[in-house]
Amino acid sequence: MTVREARRWASSFLEQHNREARVADLLLMHLLDVELADFLLMQQEKLSEWSTFEDWVRDHADTGKPLEHFTGVSEFYGRKFSVSEHVLIPRPETEELIEAVKPFIQPNDTIVDVGTGSGIIAVTLKKEHPQLSMFATDISPDALKVASGNAERLGADVEFKQGNFLEPVINEPIDIVISNPPYVPESDRPELSETVMHDPELALFADDHGLAAYREIIRQIGLLRKPPRLVAFEIGYDQGESVPKLIQQADPEAVVQVLQDINGKDRMVLWS
Repeated sequence: MTVREARRWASSFLEQHNREARVADLLLMHLLDVELADFLLMQQEKLSEWSTFEDWVRDHADTGKPLEHFTGVSEFYGRKFSVSEHVLIPRPETEELIEAVKPFIQPNDTIVDVGTGSGIIAVTLKKEHPQLSMFATDISPDALKVASGNAERLGADVEFKQGNFLEPVINEPIDIVISNPPYVPESDRPELSETVMHDPELALFADDHGLAAYREIIRQIGLLRKPPRLVAFEIGYDQGESVPKLIQQADPEAVVQVLQDINGKDRMVLWS
């Protein structure tokens, strides 16, 4: 079978199973280890990886297993990160969180990425601002293995610590706290797509209508050696009122901004 024939079969098969046809091209490009321009030039070549490709397409159609779990790679902020079933797949909204934080960064700041997952926030900030002291925490040792591997491969000096949110750095002089914590309410589980449900539940769901992680991080911020200059959260689209309310209960003098993402949905909370 040629690349073109495999591509045609896979696109049709995925559409019949209500999956995105473009996943076929992305899987093929990964298997062939080519970018789009070269991929388009090799349509008449024989596909030696047909057996693997067919298995992947059928698996994705049947289970919704995400593309990144086949390839083991996800792009974020122009860099390729390794991912696995132990971490959230990076999403574009988190790039917007980084953009929101960057204007607040000062030379030699100490920043902590709370619930680092694959390390995308911590590694990206360190690469963009090499002078920073960068910590990253996660309760999952499997996630930390993925994150530390990404930091090593991309040449980012990040200090990873295992523990519950801020507990591992509670005695550090933190200037900025940034976090994309679990925020999906358990009640939303039936509405999530099969693809999202391949993400680790520990990184998705939170008690207290999705607010439990924010509540605990805010509590721990009060235990830090000094108040951070900025706390930045990614939030669910319907948490633009509830998360600021938690912050203002803990800090009545807080200056809180709610920022929207590119789709016009509440997505970030900045507390300064």
